[in-house]
Amino acid sequence: MKWFAAMLALTLSTGALAQDQAETQRAGAAMLRGLDKVSGRVTDLPVQVGEAIRYGRLEIRLGECRYPAADPSSDAYAQLTIIDLRQNTQVFAGWMLASAPALSALDDARYDVWVISCQS
Repeated sequence: MKWFAAMLALTLSTGALAQDQAETQRAGAAMLRGLDKVSGRVTDLPVQVGEAIRYGRLEIRLGECRYPAADPSSDAYAQLTIIDLRQNTQVFAGWMLASAPALSALDDARYDVWVISCQS
């Protein structure tokens, strides 16, 4: 079932990117939010395009952040690569959508990470 959700997310997000490319704007940064499921602590994670931040044992790299040009506050989608530094493995690579965080989500026992918005 996970592979189906991943393929659906990839199809929808890449289709949306191709279809709406002229109608979207690129941002220089994104606001992500992280949840430590053990402590219950929620943390806002600002990250610049092309940079990586550390959240617990995760390294989160932002490749791109886009938003609708007509309504910047309506949605955001970000291309992220997330690496588990303890195991030195990639645990997520793809697009996350702010309006549908469960569609393409990080699958980790301890942490949740999702997109809040793009930032200028």
